[in-house]
Amino acid sequence: MSAIDTNKWKEKLPLIGNIMNEEEVFWENPLLETTEKGLNKVTVTAADVKDASERLKRFAPYIQLVFPETKVSNGILESPLTAIPNMKKELEQKYGVKIPGELLLKQDNAMPISGSIKSRGGIYEVLKHAETLALENGLLTKEDDYAIMAGQEFKDLFAKHKIAVGSTGNLGLSIGIMSAKLGFNVTVHMSADAKQWKKNLLREKGVIVVEYPDDFSVAINEGRRLAEADPTCYFIDDENSYDLFFGYAVAGERIASQLKESGTIVDDENPLFVYLPCGVGGSPGGVAFGLKLIFGDNVQCFFAEPTHSPSVLLGMMTRLHEKVSVQDFGLSNLTAADGLAVGRPSHHAGKTMEPLLSGIYTVQDEELFKLLKTLVDSEGIQLEPSALAGMIGPVNAIRGNSEDANSPNATHIVWATGGGMVPQAEMDLYYKMGGK
Repeated sequence: MSAIDTNKWKEKLPLIGNIMNEEEVFWENPLLETTEKGLNKVTVTAADVKDASERLKRFAPYIQLVFPETKVSNGILESPLTAIPNMKKELEQKYGVKIPGELLLKQDNAMPISGSIKSRGGIYEVLKHAETLALENGLLTKEDDYAIMAGQEFKDLFAKHKIAVGSTGNLGLSIGIMSAKLGFNVTVHMSADAKQWKKNLLREKGVIVVEYPDDFSVAINEGRRLAEADPTCYFIDDENSYDLFFGYAVAGERIASQLKESGTIVDDENPLFVYLPCGVGGSPGGVAFGLKLIFGDNVQCFFAEPTHSPSVLLGMMTRLHEKVSVQDFGLSNLTAADGLAVGRPSHHAGKTMEPLLSGIYTVQDEELFKLLKTLVDSEGIQLEPSALAGMIGPVNAIRGNSEDANSPNATHIVWATGGGMVPQAEMDLYYKMGGK
């Protein structure tokens, strides 16, 4: 029997009734503060993000050596920011809403190494752990050229250590690929919704994949339990990791320079709106935090979740965060948006975003497939279903009369979280689903 009194919550927050009926909802965060006040209320700081940014720069020579595809960016892992005017027209027509500002797509589907937003936080935390071990063992100083980490003595050191993670798919890919490349023994604990091709790819890279017939919460708890019993094992904890969060947050300074290069201004008269697909909350929370550090009150961030898995929405609305699950409210947590199939939210991501997040909305699975097909037809860009959750963000913000969303000077950024590694046959199936 659930300890959550859903009738009490429906009375207190009527929108919860709509959520329990699996309806699409748009929630504006009543706890949103000015950025200055909000940043004073949280435990993470700009210095933490700067530290992560500097570490990624130190690793750039190593990255471009072992992943030659990153030579073009000098070993810095980043994705394009792409205007999608044809998709904007399609959205306006489909939803009967005028989007007066500019619509851009942040293409983390094109992130090097693992083709998703997880190339930010996941790879970062693996690199940080590798650096810590190398420094402790006297193989490295922070002044060295980190390309030396491709050497055999480093591989021999990392081979004595294990890394483990629980994942619905993309985080497992980024951590598995990076850890195996460095020489770690790596295990990915995968939930039932993880796609078979992701498991196959990891095994090809030499990663141990443990499969569970249950959802993400079970996979991560079991992975955490096994890692705790092994002193040589480092567990990357998607529900509780600050290092993952900082790796994602570096995106703020990166996108600021991309907007500057394209001549896009963000200030009091030119607001920025960003729409981020959300699973456990760490990656969209980290990105949103990084954006708030750079743009303050001139950026508004919204999370997007599937109607069957709105874990962060329920956690933030009730303010119970990780103490509630979608199952407590009678929802299945079964969604085609595998990267977002999370029943219980992260504690620290939700708490950190309480004073900084503008709102959260939910989207039906069928809508994701339709949007996927429309984006391919209009712009020739292929994403996985969960990466389309941000696409109706501008429509929701404008319909919800979010302050400044209707401004002709607004810039709307949809964060495309993944899809770069999806096999073409799988992508063709997604496209067909969108036409049904």
